[in-house]
Amino acid sequence: MADARDDSGTTVRPAVRNELSGTVTGPVVQSAAIHGGVHIHTGPVPPPAPRQLPPPPAHLAGRSHEIDALHRLTGSGAGSVVVLCGPAGVGKSALARWWAHEARAGFPDGQLYADLGGYGASGPVDPGEVLGAFLRALGLASERIPGSLAERTALYRTVTADTPLLLLLDDAYSAAQVRPLLPTSASVVLVTSRRRLTGLVADGGRMLDVRPLPPADSMRLLSRAVGDARIDREGGSAGELAQLCGGLPLALTVAAGRLAARPLLSVRTMVADLADENERLARLAGPDDVGVRTVFDVSYRDLSPPAAALYRRLAQHPGNDFGPGLATALVDAEPMAHGGAFDVLGELLGVSLLEEIDEDRFRFHDLLRLHARETAEKSDDPVDRRAALLTILEYHLAAARNADQVVTPYRRRLPYTFRQPAGAVPEFADRSEALAWLVREQANLVQAGRAALENGFPELAWLLCDALWPLLLYIKNYQLRLEVDRRGVTAARQWGHVWAEAHMLKRLSRASMRVGAYDDAERYGRAAVERYREADDVRGELDAREGLATLCLETGREEEAGRLLVDVLAANRALGEPRSVGLTCVNLAALWTRSGRAVEALPLLTEAGQIFADLGDVDPYNAARVSIGLASAYLGVGDLDAAERAAGDAVDRMAALGSANERAEALTVLGEIAEQRGDTATARRHLEEALAVFTSLASPRAGEVATRLDRDGVRRGDHQAGQVGADRAE
Repeated sequence: MADARDDSGTTVRPAVRNELSGTVTGPVVQSAAIHGGVHIHTGPVPPPAPRQLPPPPAHLAGRSHEIDALHRLTGSGAGSVVVLCGPAGVGKSALARWWAHEARAGFPDGQLYADLGGYGASGPVDPGEVLGAFLRALGLASERIPGSLAERTALYRTVTADTPLLLLLDDAYSAAQVRPLLPTSASVVLVTSRRRLTGLVADGGRMLDVRPLPPADSMRLLSRAVGDARIDREGGSAGELAQLCGGLPLALTVAAGRLAARPLLSVRTMVADLADENERLARLAGPDDVGVRTVFDVSYRDLSPPAAALYRRLAQHPGNDFGPGLATALVDAEPMAHGGAFDVLGELLGVSLLEEIDEDRFRFHDLLRLHARETAEKSDDPVDRRAALLTILEYHLAAARNADQVVTPYRRRLPYTFRQPAGAVPEFADRSEALAWLVREQANLVQAGRAALENGFPELAWLLCDALWPLLLYIKNYQLRLEVDRRGVTAARQWGHVWAEAHMLKRLSRASMRVGAYDDAERYGRAAVERYREADDVRGELDAREGLATLCLETGREEEAGRLLVDVLAANRALGEPRSVGLTCVNLAALWTRSGRAVEALPLLTEAGQIFADLGDVDPYNAARVSIGLASAYLGVGDLDAAERAAGDAVDRMAALGSANERAEALTVLGEIAEQRGDTATARRHLEEALAVFTSLASPRAGEVATRLDRDGVRRGDHQAGQVGADRAE
């Protein structure tokens, strides 16, 4: 593939992966200065080293013993793993962030951070997901990251072998979760956990207990948060407050936040308020989480009614974080609300009951979430809590459908009547913006679908699964796709909607085929045909039959596939639906090309190209598929120049769309073209790049491409068209 050059004269060469050595060369940018018509290349510019550490804590008091221990445990020059362990709210994360910022200058090659969610609402984060994020931060493109945990771990160790890094792994659940994230270089790894992760001792891990603050340091923390003058003026009461908080920095911060929010509130009054709760005093002195909840109760009671309602309602959110739009929807659902959602959010942030983790991104501390949920159970009846959950689910659906409409505007969608205020639902200017939002909100949308099904909202669960289609189409995470499509089938059956069941069965059939589960794909595909017939949907039945045709071809039943596709094409022409005609033309042309009938394939592809051109920018994905088909067909008739132009066009278009799988298909054609020209090195480069993508997606195509590669170059063989029946984008 030719180098790309932007308007400034910058040359961008694609990343190359060496399958034999396991090394990766990231995207290389070469700057070209122009002097007198002569290009002077200034050399590659490496990607920036990651700087992922969250901000250091605003206030840290004491901790001299722990800080000295951290310096001692990490000062050997060899790799170090230190586990900061202790009860919730004791300040493990704050201490780790403070020390990491003090030490980061010693790690110029990068500092990585991950919240492992050990005690988060959604449970521990999969270490494979964290490895994927780390590898991307270290410069690897998404399509080059393998799919399995073992492969990601191996690649991560290769990439970090000679790169000293500083890692902060927050809120770990187990040694098994942490172990794959340990680099192989002389790096320093800080782990925070409520548990003593003694399983990491075998990996060189050292335990460091983080204990509650002594009285003097607790007072110092209050002074730094509220001001020396105020604490000095009421020194006796401040000492009592520190004692009531049990030396827990989280509890002290909540108390200080309330004092800072109300400058006229005396420390003595706050102490008296705490003292009225005899049970709270006992719990604050205990080692369990109840004490922190009691301190949260004090701050909660001081909230305005809208802020208190938002606090309780946000506890129903199934995801880990959220933006202001969701808060707006929940504030609008509260009839007593006064002022904007940002004012109410600001109140929660001001008393440290909510945490801002990024610009316009918020989350609960896991203990605060528990407290908010328990408070909601005490204060709100089940009908109110269910209404809050419904508001959250409908907000996610409204936003996801907006994104879906922008990315795939041609899809058939079921109507939905929203029962709750939607709030400030995001709008999207273009396809890339909408797709980026879907990627960012993926975890929330998946969790929302699960929560909808678990809480008796099958229609919403199905619609949330359906709205994820653009993400699944372009990103090609097949394991996630199987999960979502299976949930969609279950939701449709609980809902009792035959068409919805048929639609998800069709999707599930194609996803099963992509991972090589051909028996499942056949069963789901035939069931989809039957359900579409029950729903009296000719269009859907034809789509499901076309899916079965691609399965036939995938499993070597070319004659049956041909009969099905010819019948479907004739039926689509009779229905007079140009886009469906174009899609079937592409699939039938791929079959003819693979069967040695490339001459017959070219007119079908020409027709499909014209159809998608007439549709404009409605379906760029399938328009780019036409280019892949043309490249294969031209190669089949021996027109290598035309084949190379079409394949190069497909590579560029699929890259711009973010569709790694189809870009890899086009790369395989470029590899075959180079092979026909006798350019073994270029052929191998293209095929290795395609193989890396297919492997990362756990695609059966990986095996097919691998057979063309050997140690001596490219094994020659008969040309075959690429993957037939790629996702039709509905």
